[in-house]
Amino acid sequence: MSRIALISDLHGNELALNAVLDDIARRGADQTVCLGDVATLGPRPVAVLERLQKLGCLCILGNHDEFMLEPSSVREYTKIPVLLDAVAWCRAQLPSDAVDFIRGFQDSCELALDDKNRLFLFHGSPESNVVDLLATTPADELDGMLAGHHAAVMAGGHTHIQMLRQHRGILIVNPGSVGIPFKEYVGGGPPVVLPYAEYATVEATGGAVSVQLHRVPLDKAALAALSVDNPICASLAQMYS
Repeated sequence: MSRIALISDLHGNELALNAVLDDIARRGADQTVCLGDVATLGPRPVAVLERLQKLGCLCILGNHDEFMLEPSSVREYTKIPVLLDAVAWCRAQLPSDAVDFIRGFQDSCELALDDKNRLFLFHGSPESNVVDLLATTPADELDGMLAGHHAAVMAGGHTHIQMLRQHRGILIVNPGSVGIPFKEYVGGGPPVVLPYAEYATVEATGGAVSVQLHRVPLDKAALAALSVDNPICASLAQMYS
């Protein structure tokens, strides 16, 4: 048996990351993989990066990670002032070794689950880390997004919405968000944030593959108290449902 834990969209939330990693340790996993968007928006970007680095975690490059490498690229993604300020705040916190760690993130990656099944990893889609891949994405559009890639399981994050979808025999999973899980898809609008930390596990046993979605409850008061100088933290504290 092999089991891989998938985490994504941590967004600098050390409290949520610690809760998820504790739950993964309790359940057991051979490897933990991060699907991107590690540091920005939350209150503890450096601590989250340090935890992943110590874990030896394979990391996929999300769009917010790319903002740390190319600061001007965030303006191509959003014009919302508080988001721009929050990304700039995070970039100012990062020492050079943290930026170097992000520079080592991969655009995509393929892992063996067993001798028959593969797991393909990305952030938004195989070709773009800003694509929203949803349960409601039409099948023909999804064919184009997957761009000829084939694997038993394909996994990406970005939308902050947990999802498990079967598409032409492929299991497509979004583990949700560790740091800022959304109640529903908002397409760039203001979200309602759930008081959980989300992740997924992919397991292969005797050639059979299974996927599980997990939610770890968090203390709302502790989440709301995570307010620092980061311009968006006060707004996030008001979003927890």
